[in-house]
Formats: sequence, structure tokens, C-alpha cells
Amino acid sequence: MLGADSHTPNAGGLGMLGIGVGGADAVDVMAGLSWELKLPGIIGVELIGRLRGWTSPKDIILKVVGLLSTKGATGMIIEYFGAGVASLSCTGKATICNMGAECGATSSVFPFDTKIAEYLKATGRLEIAESASAIHNYLQADPEVYQAPRRFFDRVITIDLNALEPYINGPATPDTAVPISRFGDYLKSTGYPEKVSAGLIGSCTNSSFEDLARAASIAHQANLHKIPLRAPLLINPGSQWIKTVAEKAGLLTEFKKLKATILANACGPCIGQWQRENPAPSQKNSILTSFNRNFAGRNDGNSLTHTFLASPEIVLALALAGDLRFNPLENAIANEKGQRIRLAPPVGAELPGEKMKIEQIAVDNVHQPDIEIKIDPQSERLRRLEPFSAPDLASFSNLFLLIKIRGKCTTDHISPAGKWLKYRGHLDKISDNLLLGARNAFSGKVGETLNRLTGNYAPVATVARNYQASRKGLVIIADENYGEGSSREHAAMEPRYLGVAVVIARSFARIHETNLKKQGVLALTFIDPDDYERIRESDEFGISGLDELVPDRPLNLIVRHQNRESETILLQHSYSPLQVEWFRAGSALNYLRLQNIQT
Repeated sequence: MLGADSHTPNAGGLGMLGIGVGGADAVDVMAGLSWELKLPGIIGVELIGRLRGWTSPKDIILKVVGLLSTKGATGMIIEYFGAGVASLSCTGKATICNMGAECGATSSVFPFDTKIAEYLKATGRLEIAESASAIHNYLQADPEVYQAPRRFFDRVITIDLNALEPYINGPATPDTAVPISRFGDYLKSTGYPEKVSAGLIGSCTNSSFEDLARAASIAHQANLHKIPLRAPLLINPGSQWIKTVAEKAGLLTEFKKLKATILANACGPCIGQWQRENPAPSQKNSILTSFNRNFAGRNDGNSLTHTFLASPEIVLALALAGDLRFNPLENAIANEKGQRIRLAPPVGAELPGEKMKIEQIAVDNVHQPDIEIKIDPQSERLRRLEPFSAPDLASFSNLFLLIKIRGKCTTDHISPAGKWLKYRGHLDKISDNLLLGARNAFSGKVGETLNRLTGNYAPVATVARNYQASRKGLVIIADENYGEGSSREHAAMEPRYLGVAVVIARSFARIHETNLKKQGVLALTFIDPDDYERIRESDEFGISGLDELVPDRPLNLIVRHQNRESETILLQHSYSPLQVEWFRAGSALNYLRLQNIQT
């Protein structure tokens, strides 16, 4: 299954190979264009033992991301196996697969088992459960794979669930993984704020019935023993269905008694959609969430907010303590009377006690190809998209540097969310946020770059528009794993719209590299990553070899320095024959239109 979100691999919890793609990928496939993927490698994660106490499925993936790093599984699929798999709930498996995107994985998948069948039955899909159960041997690896996994997987990681402890990851990157027993020392050595300024539970990652039930069991203890929240707690159900189920089961009642805030079932704070009044934007603070991502500024637009990731039950326990140093496995907590209370480990059913009815909604076919779409020309929220033009290869001989980016640059840095989300239907308006979170390699400034025409630093989008008015094609130079994070189409459309012809990186995140190709931006990497250091702020560029762009043939970057010296740097690309056609047409959608005209 293809899904237009980087968390589509959530479906791996049902034994499905769900692959996250860019919005254009999904649209193009529905419009008739084929979809292709470079054959991925396979990382096998063997789970032995059984989770217990405070440890949850979230801690498995927090540890895996720590082991692999945010790009360690790029070009790979993570396949889970081993005796420990059978003890994990279906939704626990989904949580693990959901967050596999944070180590760059193309997808993650579990074998079909009885836990998956139970979930399908409980959610009104008995026929699917029975059909899959009848062929369950085909919905898992062959026996010889499990007998000798190192012969079949490119890499094997073994995790003993008996010894696993809760993890807290962050801040700023999801692969900084610290077991809770060492987290206090970690805070002391780093100087991160120890006070919890907010605890956030839910989103697409951790809002299953089991997640909310386990967290509610901690809330019940707090209510029983009169332990107050010492940090604001916000609960964010992932869907209307789970919100209804949790309400009927009494789980939300426990949170409400605790004076937690129940948010709308949406992405919510995970992408900055919440009203946060404290602390002030200039104040360093720490928040703890059960989400997937913790990039600086993502959750509240404040780069001084340090976001840490944990399981829902750990988030709630630390929100009760108000202190990141609190370890519920070892420490007691004071109630309103000053009594010291030890919280019992969380408990919670994997599925509701009664079968929940799922409403089937009939949708009439209302496709009207001749319908006229009218958009208010004064609207700041909607604007008709116009096709990008096909490239003029001669223009690639005289390109300006727009910005050279140092360090992590996710799609949140390229196209921030929060207040910008309302402009998603207006490409010109939202393009003003281009690279607002990117750090300039030369000046250290965030979101600003040198305008060579004026000699001043200004926001990246402002400089791009100025160069564009002067008919200058532009180049972005990027660091490792450029475009990590959400499958955010605007992160590719905005640079293309503002005149960026080429992005050259040390390495790309998979989805973003494809998104750039889809929009007609030339996506290239340094053959020698150290050549990144040879790029200077005042450089101009030429790309040679584009008239013979074919798979596996390097291109030459001609770098002209201000002192009139020039040098040549070898670049590589991953374009397939079809993707070359996208580039020549100006975008994948242009190519599709041309094919339709011809047929």
C-alpha cells in the first residue's frame, strides 16, 4: 500500500507493507503513472523475551532508532521476527512500524499472527481475519529465514525484551536514546531543563486503546492517591473512532478527573497545532511527548523548546512529577498531603471488552470532469497551481548559490508547519516560509542567506525572489540526510516555485529526494561527501552532462569562485530512466500530461 504520509508504515502492524510516499506520488499513481522503488535491503530485528512492567512497544522502537540513527535504515525495510513478536499487541506492532520512518526506513513489517487476527475480529473484519489465518504460513518469512537469519538479512539486531527498560529520546533528534535509569545523569551532563513544562500523549503514534488504557491506569492511581499534575497534560486521540471507544470505556474520564485537556482527534501538537501560552518564546523549556518527532521548533515554533519522546505511561508519570529526573521504576512521588506514593506499573487491555461497531459510510461517485473551479483572486488560502516549465539546459551553466545549509535540515526546517498550515493551498504564500529553520553554513544565521545583489542578509525566500526576478537559477547545498521527516510536498514545491534548479546534498532522505525529482528539481549528491566543504558563499555554478543524463552516469559541477578560480566536483544521482523523463518534462505531472496527449 502507498500512503501520502511518512507514517504509512503504521500498516506494518497488520502485516501489510505500507510505504510512505510524497503527495505527488500518490496523486500520480491514481492518475495512471507507474510507481517504482529501488530494491531495498532488509534489516532483521529479532525480539526475544517478553515486555513487562513499565516497558512498552514504544520502547522497542525508541531503542531501535537509537541503534540505527536517523539515516541508518535508509534504503532498507525493517522486518521483525522472533519469539517475542507473538506477545506484542497488533497496535503495539503498529506503533513500532509507525516510528520506523525516523531511522529512514522505507517501511517496517511484522509477520501475520493471532494478535493481528484478534484485532481484525474486534474491529469488524472477521472475513479478512479468517482469510489471512487460512494462509498464515505465506504471511511470514520462510522457515529457513528464521533458522539462519544472518544468511538472509543484510543486518540482524537482537533485542531482549526481558532486559529492555523504558527509553527517553531527544531532544532535537529522535535517535538520541537514553534508558530511563541513566536519564537523570544525562540531563545533568547536558544542562537541558529538568522541569516538565508540558506532557503530550497521542497523535498517530500512541493513541491506541492499549496506549490510552495503560496511561489511564496511571491516571487512576493518581486520582485515587490525590497526586496532582505538576505539568499540563494534553491527550490527543488519533481518530474519532478511538476517542469514542476510549470514552465508552471510561478512559477519558480518568484523564478528565486529573484535569488533563482532551484535544480534538487530529495531528495537533505533533505539528504545532495547539494553543500554548507558557512559557515565553524566549525561555528554554522541556516538554515530553509520545509522538515520533522532536525536531527543534516543530511542536510549538519555539527553537528553545526541548522535546523528548517516551511512551504514554512514562509521559504521564513524569507530568505528575513535573520533573524529567523522576524514574517511576525506582522513585516515589508526593501526593497533596505530602505522602510518598510508589506508582504501580501500568496495566491495560489490548482491545475493548466489547466489540465496537464501525460505521460504513457510502460515498456516491460525484466525479465531474467539466466542473469549473472558481477561486477568489484575493484569497490567501487558495491559488490555482500552474504547471512548472520544462528546463532550459543552457540555464544550468550560470547558477547562483541560494544557501549552503549546515547540519540537520528536515522538512520541518524546509517548510515549517504551525501557523503556515493555513496557506497549504496557496503555493506563493506558503513559499515565504522556505528554509526558515535551516542554519546557514557560513554565517550561522537561521533562515537567512546572503543576497549577492544587495550585499545584505535576508530571509531565504526574499533572496530567492530577488534572484528569480533577475533570472538567476539557484542551487541549494545541503548536509547529510537532507529532507528527513514528514512527506511534506511543499518542501519540494516551494524551492521549485522560487527558482531553485538544483539541490546538492551529502545525502538525501528517501521520500524527499523523490519529491524533488517529481517537481523537476535536479537532486544530486557529492560522490565525495567532503566536497561539500569546498563550496564558498560567493560561488557560481554550472552543471555539465545534462544533455546526456542517464542512470548511473556522474555529472560535473563546475564551481567558479569569486577569485576567478574554478574547479570541478563529481556528482552522482539516482535517476531511473522514467525519472529522467520527469526532469526533461519539468515535472512528473508534466510527463503524465504529455503521455495522455500522445495516447
